[in-house]
This record gives sequence, structure tokens and C-alpha cells, in this order.
Amino acid sequence: MSLHDRYRLSVVINARGTYSPLGVSRSSHGVAAAVAQALPEFFVMDELGDRASEAIAQVTGAQAGAVVHCTAAGLTLAVAATMTGNDPRRIAALPNATDMHNRVVMPACHVIDYGHSNLQGIRLAGAFVDLAGDENRCTIDDLNEELDGPDIACLVLVSSRLAADSPLDLVAAVRAAHRRGVPAIIDGAAQFPRIADLLSTGADLVLVSGQKYLGSPTAGMVAGAWPLVQAVRAQEKGIGRVMKPTKEAIVGVLSALEEWQAFDRMKWEADELAKVDSFAAAAARIPGVTADVVRDPTGLQVSRVRLQVPDAKRVATELEAGTPPIYVMTDRMAEGELLLELVPLDADEIAMVLARLWSILT
Repeated sequence: MSLHDRYRLSVVINARGTYSPLGVSRSSHGVAAAVAQALPEFFVMDELGDRASEAIAQVTGAQAGAVVHCTAAGLTLAVAATMTGNDPRRIAALPNATDMHNRVVMPACHVIDYGHSNLQGIRLAGAFVDLAGDENRCTIDDLNEELDGPDIACLVLVSSRLAADSPLDLVAAVRAAHRRGVPAIIDGAAQFPRIADLLSTGADLVLVSGQKYLGSPTAGMVAGAWPLVQAVRAQEKGIGRVMKPTKEAIVGVLSALEEWQAFDRMKWEADELAKVDSFAAAAARIPGVTADVVRDPTGLQVSRVRLQVPDAKRVATELEAGTPPIYVMTDRMAEGELLLELVPLDADEIAMVLARLWSILT
């Protein structure tokens, strides 16, 4: 009996991408086997954390790394680390940040709701947020103005397709912070394949998901400067206790990193592009549908299918209402567009999506 049958759960076709409410991603059989091996075993967790730090450093080029419960937890813990360092007294005091530098500068256009606002994730550490610019745009001058304020703990930047359309030069932003001795954190969430690029900006810490494109169990990864990574790990003696990674998550990340290093990424990218090209060509044959292929706007090596359809809201609603429910990206639904990410889907699932679109639209 499948888990879906045993626990009366819906079978889902996920063309929305690495979306947490749908279970994020599929792990490989190798990662699943490593997790199963870990569950009945005991470990010295600090040793396991050290091995994870070494592996993350080797794969990313960072000085050190840490596994945390998820990327959202990583944001809270990274901000906390900039306020406390390794000081046990300060770590124990949070979220009471009295007598600490506890103001965080962030571009207003980098405020994102992942299911909760990243502002709340920062405030959970006991910090206050100073927003630079407005929700549509932030310039380096806007950042400089906020960075000149008192008690600045860190600068937080976000690399995500959900950020506003006017991109901020991350290298210039990091340099602006460093001129004032302020550490810079980049929340990369789904950007694990680009983590080396994000680290090359000079950021002190980069946060990415383990379970999105890496395919680990639920986990976040922090990579960056040795002292700050150690301060992130030290938060397990404080607010990080409720966000600690499990043994199976860390082992799963280690296994996923090993697979990543052995992976032919150029072939994978070519195969995925062929998949979306084929889907777009097939979808374009549906009367009234225009289909093309779009690259991820952040530079992530992922292409998606963009469908322009009559009454996009109705189409998305009917896709979700069917059996099995099919979920697509609806960010641009008001403009009559639906986006589909096919990375996790097999040939049978892709055929089912096309068949459902034909049924709804003809």
C-alpha cells in the first residue's frame, strides 16, 4: 500500500516547482537510502556537523558550512550570528538583543512572502529591520543611506525570482556593507546550483535550500566565512535549539552533495531544456494557446514553459480541481500567463498535464 493510500493523501502532479506546500522536491533513491541508514543509528552530532561543514566547503568553495532545519531557519540564525558572534551570554539572551547591534538593513524590494514574510524571519532573532528604497526599486544610494545608521548588525539581500523586477547589483551592495564593517548575508533559497556565484559577490554568508534542487531531506545550508558559520552553529545553545537539523537531514544532505559532485550537470541542463521545448511545442498546438520557453530570471539553470491562455485563472483552478490535482505557477495569472516547471515530472506526468490542458481548453 502506498503512503498516499495508507494516510488518505492526494496524489499530486507538481508543475509549480520547488514549492514547500507540495512537499518541495523528490529525493533520489540514493539519498532516500542514506536517510534510511541514518535513522536507526546514533551519532556524535557535533562530528556529523563537522563532516557537513567540510562537505559544504568542498562543494561550494566557502570556508565553512552548516546544515540548519531549513532556509527560513537559516535566515533567523544567520542574523542572530551577526548579533551574538560566539558569545554564550548573548546567545542565551536572544531574542532580547539589548546592548547588541540589532538593526538589519534590507532592500524593500527584497521583502518576500514564502508562506511567511522574511521580515518575520529576521525579527525572530530579536532584530529590527530598516528597509532601503521602496517595493519596486532599491539603489546603492538608498542602501548607503540606511547603512549609515546606528547599530547595524548586517545587510540582508535576497536572490529569488519572486523579488521585484529591478535587480540590485549584489556585488556593489556587499561592498557598500563591507566599507562600514557590516557583514552581508544573501538568502538564495532555491539558488543552490548558483551558490558559487552568490559567494563570489563577497557575501559573508549565503543561505540555500538543501531540499529544492539538491534533493536532500528538509534542510537548509549556510555557507561562508568560518567565524560566522561557527556563530550560526553556536545558536543551537540558544534560539537555534528549536531549529536544529536532524541526523537524517544532515546525512541526507551529505549524500545529496556527493551525488551532486558526481552529476553531469551539462547533460542534465540539456535534457531539461529538451523536455520544456517538447512540452511547449505540444502545448502550442492547443487552440488559443501560445507557448514559449523562458529562463529563470535570476540566472538559475532552469527553463520553464510559459503558457498564454484565455482566462488563466479558470484554467489554473480547473487544473487543481481535477484528479489528480495539477499545480502550476500562478504569479502572472492576472496577465493571462501560467508558468510550468517540469524538472520533477516524468514522461507520464507530463503527458497527463498536456491531456488535461486539451480537455479544459477545447
